[in-house]
Amino acid sequence: MKLQLGYIDIRDIKFDKNPRIENGVLYVDPDALIASVLQDELIKNAHLEIAKPGESVRITPVKDVIEPRVKVEGRGGVFPGMVAKVDTVGSGKTYVLRGMAVVTCGKICGFQEGIIDMSGPGADYTPFSKLNNLCLVIEPQEGVKQHEYEHACRMAGLNMAAAIAELARELTPDETKDFETLTVKEGMEKYPDLPRVAYVQMLQSQGLLHDTYVYGVDAKRTLPTLISPTETMDGAIVSGNCVSACDKNTTYHHENNPVVADLFEQHGKTLNFVGMIITNENVYLADKQRSSDHTAELAEYLSLDGAVISQEGFGNPDTDLIMNCVKIEDKGIKTVIITDEYAGQDGKSQSLADADPKANACVTGGNANMVIRLPKMDKVIGTLDYVNVIAGAHEGSLQPDGSIEAELQVITGATNELGFNKLSAR
Repeated sequence: MKLQLGYIDIRDIKFDKNPRIENGVLYVDPDALIASVLQDELIKNAHLEIAKPGESVRITPVKDVIEPRVKVEGRGGVFPGMVAKVDTVGSGKTYVLRGMAVVTCGKICGFQEGIIDMSGPGADYTPFSKLNNLCLVIEPQEGVKQHEYEHACRMAGLNMAAAIAELARELTPDETKDFETLTVKEGMEKYPDLPRVAYVQMLQSQGLLHDTYVYGVDAKRTLPTLISPTETMDGAIVSGNCVSACDKNTTYHHENNPVVADLFEQHGKTLNFVGMIITNENVYLADKQRSSDHTAELAEYLSLDGAVISQEGFGNPDTDLIMNCVKIEDKGIKTVIITDEYAGQDGKSQSLADADPKANACVTGGNANMVIRLPKMDKVIGTLDYVNVIAGAHEGSLQPDGSIEAELQVITGATNELGFNKLSAR
């Protein structure tokens, strides 16, 4: 399966009645975009604001971050099963609006939503401070249930990103890159001497606002399966969860998965990137056993030499992570796990809720319990009403002067377990 990504660089966003992309500037009509959002009867009010790198702006509580993309050649459309019809994607040509994102925010949905600071010390801990962000601030109707509100927010963000991306359909990209996944037979014939490596991505699927969607299907309803890495680039996997902001995989993370990118970079050089196994994270032990068994079976079926395993979230999912690692290792396949740590504010507590001697190759995205002080910003997009109750904060986190003292947990993407940031440890 071969996919070409065409990158169209967005250096600024402005409001204009004539929507277009011109000289690296995205012009959007806020009235038209909001009119579309308000067609959902669960949404009472919504408005758009723009946040640019370096500005004294705080966005909170953040629900999702989405990169606009549009399918210009090939089968299907971006965000299949959500926005586009359910066709298998990952081939043809897709254009990417690089350098910007749609950020959904507003009244809190679940207590584990986060903060993006566009400047100051907090900006160093989130990759989204480097983007031009079109922020969709949403207010639900009174009495709307949390899961209904999450769905409304999710679809509003995805639909807006898809609509904006249509402006790029007839443009010429600033850069193009090709990505190709070979069949098992083709890969073995072409790279007989290179180690066969796959990526095992664990998807958050514990329910109660802890969900991830694959082609529109809640991942907890599926068994582990194979997927082409290029399918993720077309939005086959989208976020629908409210886990701790620091290690939540937003839709933007799925679209730009750095594990996929790095394995493609080494494909044909130091390794044969065979493909992806996606598996879920479960609440009950029997479900964990079932999913980890099938994950290990698929790894063996692919005749792998090595596997990279990433998780999402912490605590309960640590058990899924270790079970996947141990069972794949027991098949004679070397593993590397990617996680983050909850080692206490002093860094001296046990980092993971589960462990095993076979998990002896680990990459960490940092300690989510580290305390940080975020200075007051001149402007808030969204609301500060919920700062004290989001995961990683406490009563009194929001200081009288407008600053915030909390753990890194509150910052969106700070300790991301795909390695999509700068933090690590050794």
